[in-house]
Amino acid sequence: MQPNLQINPQRLWDSLMDTARFGGTEKGGIRRLTLSDEDRQVRDWFRKACEAIGCTVSIDDCGNMFARRPGRNNDLPPIAMGSHLDTQPTGGKFDGVLGVLGALEAMRTLHDLGYETNAPIEIINWTNEEGSRFAPAMLASGVFVGAFSRDFAYSREDRDGKAFEAELERIGYRGAEPVGQRKLGAFFELHIEQGPILEDEAKMIGVVTGVQGVRWYEVTVTGQDAHTGATPMRLRKNALVGAARMIEKIDAIGHHFAPDAVATVGLVEVKPNSRNVVPGEVFFTIDLRHPDDAILDKMEAAMRAALPEVMNPLKLTFEEKRIWSNPAVRFAPELIECVREGARQAGYSMREMVSGAGHDAAYIARVAPTTMIFVPCAGGLSHNEAESTSFDECAAGAQVLLNAVIAHDRTLG
Repeated sequence: MQPNLQINPQRLWDSLMDTARFGGTEKGGIRRLTLSDEDRQVRDWFRKACEAIGCTVSIDDCGNMFARRPGRNNDLPPIAMGSHLDTQPTGGKFDGVLGVLGALEAMRTLHDLGYETNAPIEIINWTNEEGSRFAPAMLASGVFVGAFSRDFAYSREDRDGKAFEAELERIGYRGAEPVGQRKLGAFFELHIEQGPILEDEAKMIGVVTGVQGVRWYEVTVTGQDAHTGATPMRLRKNALVGAARMIEKIDAIGHHFAPDAVATVGLVEVKPNSRNVVPGEVFFTIDLRHPDDAILDKMEAAMRAALPEVMNPLKLTFEEKRIWSNPAVRFAPELIECVREGARQAGYSMREMVSGAGHDAAYIARVAPTTMIFVPCAGGLSHNEAESTSFDECAAGAQVLLNAVIAHDRTLG
């Protein structure tokens, strides 16, 4: 690798701060939900930034964006890097965004120095990675690899009943290219860790070897609305009591299968949600994760056994369905080695790790060699407006990303 192939850390940081205004919150975070007006604004910014350095930007019919820089041999499938620009309702400035803008900075560096790669290089912005507006998460990358149909994605509705397809059309990002048609030679995703390990061990780079399995469920508990003053305790069918006891059960399942398991109820909706009405219906979500799919099977079985145990004595009924399952993933050894080499070249400390969070890379690994690069985030905090990653950490991640991409490209010459 040429010794002068160095990213511009200040330019990267300025891009992160500039795009943070699209959906910026008073507490310093970002609310940029998928296919919102704010999402359209940051997409427009990203497209212009890529075109300004000579990239050709294409959009598929799930809204995934691809910015391509040609190489010496354009018959080769592109080496891709990227992540997502959508956020949680109370998200931070770095989750996903660093992966896209770090890739942009790497591409800008190649452009500035006139460095010609063997293969074309692409930056990808995947649609609806977070899943906070349209469940499940990683929706459009899932369609890209055939995990979901395009019609399934189009039919997803947010909690206000607005459909994915209609919102994609509304913001003008339903492209002409059929989703999944594009071939990738490799995919690198830079991301903040979203956990505390790197910071705790004072390591700058996480060399990610895979992603743990994830399963999402939706549960609706049904009892009976009733007057709080006139309905005796013994005659109540309180759906919220059932949900509350089930939330404790889910937490206990996570502890039982620890240390590698996590189990969470993150969304609860109570109906009619009135202070003097016994709740007659509760909707809640369950998120189960583990690096071993066999253990996930046991966690799922424990959850399904607990539901009737909790609900039947309370005279409640329930409906439960698994809405998403993403098996545990192992990344490509040859790309993992490129990341190691990239970190060594830059002089950064590193450690190998499995991702606790789901990422688009977990799907892309089904169709192309894939890996990820992690950098620390303060206190391991993410999906929070206080999420924080330093200037130096962002720069380190982008430099290792560029180094790793170049290392892989050199094998294609």
